[in-house]
Amino acid sequence: MATSPCSSSSGVSSSSSSGLGADAGLEIRTRSVEQTLVPLVSQITTLINHKDKPKRSDKTLQAIQRVGQAVNLAVGRFVTVGEAIANENHELKEEMSVACIEARRAGETIAQLTDVASLDHPESDSHITIFTDKTGVVKAARMLLSSVTKVLVLADRIVIKQIITSRNKVLATMEQLEKVSSFQEFVQIFSQFGNEMVEFAHLTGDRQNDLKDEKKKARMAASRAVLEKCTMMLLTASKTCLRHPDCESARINKDGVFHRMRLALEQVIEIVTDSRPNGENEMAPISIYSGIKEFKNKVEGLRENLYFLSKENLSTMLEVILEHTEDFTDSAYTSHEHREHILELSKQAKMELEQLVSVWMQAQNQKTKDLMEDLEVAILKTCQCMNELKREVHSAATSLAADLLKYHTDHMVLKALKITGVEGNLEAVAEYTCKLSEQKEQLVEMCRLLRHVSGTEPLEITCIHAEDTFQVTGPQIISAAETLALHPSSKIAKENLEVFCEAWESQLSDMSLLLREINDVFEGRRGEKRVYLSLPRPGKHSANLKALKPVKLDTEEQAKIAKLGLELHLLTSDVDSETEKWEDQENEIVQHGQGMSSMAYSMYLFTRGEGLLKTTQDLFHQAEIFATEGTKLASALHALSDQVHDDKPLLLLEAEKLISMCKQLQITAKASAQGKSATFTKVDACILKTRNVMTLLCQLLPLCCKLLRKNKVGNGCLKPAPPWKEDRIRAGINARTPERRVDTLGIKTLENHVTNMTFLESK
Repeated sequence: MATSPCSSSSGVSSSSSSGLGADAGLEIRTRSVEQTLVPLVSQITTLINHKDKPKRSDKTLQAIQRVGQAVNLAVGRFVTVGEAIANENHELKEEMSVACIEARRAGETIAQLTDVASLDHPESDSHITIFTDKTGVVKAARMLLSSVTKVLVLADRIVIKQIITSRNKVLATMEQLEKVSSFQEFVQIFSQFGNEMVEFAHLTGDRQNDLKDEKKKARMAASRAVLEKCTMMLLTASKTCLRHPDCESARINKDGVFHRMRLALEQVIEIVTDSRPNGENEMAPISIYSGIKEFKNKVEGLRENLYFLSKENLSTMLEVILEHTEDFTDSAYTSHEHREHILELSKQAKMELEQLVSVWMQAQNQKTKDLMEDLEVAILKTCQCMNELKREVHSAATSLAADLLKYHTDHMVLKALKITGVEGNLEAVAEYTCKLSEQKEQLVEMCRLLRHVSGTEPLEITCIHAEDTFQVTGPQIISAAETLALHPSSKIAKENLEVFCEAWESQLSDMSLLLREINDVFEGRRGEKRVYLSLPRPGKHSANLKALKPVKLDTEEQAKIAKLGLELHLLTSDVDSETEKWEDQENEIVQHGQGMSSMAYSMYLFTRGEGLLKTTQDLFHQAEIFATEGTKLASALHALSDQVHDDKPLLLLEAEKLISMCKQLQITAKASAQGKSATFTKVDACILKTRNVMTLLCQLLPLCCKLLRKNKVGNGCLKPAPPWKEDRIRAGINARTPERRVDTLGIKTLENHVTNMTFLESK
C-alpha cells in the first residue's frame, strides 16, 4: 500500500491546522509556507511509493537517482538561505541553525540512499540503498519535512516580528502626536507617522493575503480598514484640536480617533501572533444560519446512527435558534408580515421536532421498516421547516437592509448638519444630531440582523465590523458638528466634519456591497477564491535571501497606485448610488453599469493587496472583461438613442466616447510587459484608463435617466420614496441646500494630506 511521509505524527499534518508531531507549537498558518512544502512532499512521496519490481530498468534507476539528487540540491540551496536568515536574526539563530543542520543531513541521506544508477545490483549488501532500507528513506523523509517546515515557520516568525516592530513605531509616534501643542511640531511628527503607517499597511496587507484562515483574514481586513480611515480622521481631528484647544467637543472627537486606532492596532497583533490578552478565548455569538446548519446536520445524522446524541441535545439546539429569532421578532424595524411568519415557523419547528423525537424513540426500541420510513418523513419535514425559517429571516434582514440603504442614500441628515454647523445654529445642530442618532440605531440593528443571515464566518465578521463602525462614527460626527457650530468660521472644523461624514457615507456604500455578497451566498453564486502565494514558486527563483521577499514598489509608485485606487473606489460608490436610483433594476444600462462598478471595485481592492485579483495578470484580465462590458453598455446606449429622437446626437456622441476609451483599455491590457518597471507602467495605465471610463459612466447614468424621464421610455427611472420613511427631513432643509451636487471630500492619500496641510486659516 502506498505510504506518505505526511502520514506519521512526526510529519507535517495535511489538515487545515498542519503541524509537527515533534513540535506541537509549530503550526503552518500561511499559504506561502504550506505551498512551498507541496513540491517537496510530492517528490519524497514519489520516492517512497516507487514500486518494488524484481527487475528494474536503467531508466527507472536513473529516474530515482535524479529525484534524490534534486531533493538534496534543493535542500542545500534552501539551507543556505536559512543560515543567512539565522545570521541576521540572533534571537532565532540557535533554533534555525539546528533545523538547517537536520535538513542538510536528511537531504544528504536521501541522496546516498538513491545513489543506485551506477550499481549493477542495487540490493547488494555492500551498499545500502532505497531498495534495501526503505525504512531509512521514510525516516530521512520525515526528518527532512520536519526540519524544512521548522525553518519556514521560524522564518515566518521574522515576518511577525517585523509587523510587531512596525506597530510599536506607529504607537510611539501616535503618543507624540497626542501631546504636541504647536502646528509646526505636529507637521513634522505627522510626516513621520505617515511613512510608518504606509510601511505598516504594506506589511499587514501581505500578511492578510497570506493567511490560511478566512476568519482571521476577514478580521485583519476589518482592522486595516479602520486604520486606513482613522489615519485621515486623526489628521483633521488633531488640526481642529490644535486650532481650538479649549473646545471640549474637539478634544472628545480627537480622543475617539486615537482610541479606535489603538484598538485596531492591538487586534492586528492578536491576529498575527494568534493570541489574545490574558489568554482569553474569542467567543463570537452564534448566528441563526450556523445554528440551523448544525441542527440539520445532527437531525440528518439520525439516518446513520440513532444513538449518537440525546433528544435533550436536539431540543436545546432548537431552543437556542429560536431565542436568536427573537432578535427579529422583537425588532421595531421588522415588518408585521415577517414577524408573524417567523413566529408561525418557530411554533411549527417545535411541533416537527416533537414528532421527530417521538418516532426516533420508538425506532430505538424497535427498528421496523414502517418506523424507519416514519423517521425519514419526520427528518425531511423537520429540515424543510428549518429551511423555511432560514429563508424567512433572510428575507426579513435583507429587505430591511435594502430599504434602509436606499432611504439613507441621499445623506440628508449629514448635509443638514454641515449647513447648520456653518450657520452656527446650535439648536438646529442638536435637532439633527438626534436624527443621526436614530439613523445610527437603525443601521446598527440592520447589521445585527444581517449577521444572523450572512452565511459565512468572514461575512459575519464584516457585519460586526460594520456595526462597530456605525456605533463609533455616529458620535464622532456629532462631536465634529458641535465643534463647527461653536466655531462656524473655522475652515479646519468644517474640513474635519467633512472627513467624518465621508467615512459614514463610505460605510453605507460598503453595506450595499456586503448585502450583495450575502445574497450571492444565499443563492449559491459565491465563487471560489484562488490560492495566493507570497513566497516564490519553487524552481523559478535562484536560492538567495532576496528570493524570500516579494518584490515591492518604491514609495512613489505605492503612492501613485494607492491614489488611483482610492479614486476608483470613490467612483464605484458614485456609480452604485446612481444605479440604485433607477426604478427598473432590470434595465440593460443599469445591469452593465452595476457589472462595471463591481469589476472596478475588484481592481481597487487589488491596489490594497486584497480581494480575488492576486496577480498583475489577474488585474489585466479583469481590465479586458471590464472593457468588454463597457462596449456592451455602448451598444445599449445606441439602442436607447433610437427612442430619444431629439437627443440622439448627444447620446451617440457619449457612446462613441465610451467605445473609444474601452478599446484603448483593451489594447493596454493585452500589451506585453516584461520586467518590474514595464509591469508597473502597465498596471498604472490600466487603472488610470479604468478610472476614466468610470468617470464617464458617472456622467452617463444620470443623463440616460433624464432622457428616459423626458421621453417616458420604459417603466420609468427613479424609484418612489419607500412608504415606511417617517422621519424624512422637511422641505425647509432642501430650500437651504444648494441645487448643485455637493462634492464629497474623497479620502486622499496619506502623502497628499501631508503635502497639502494648511494651518494658516483665518479664525
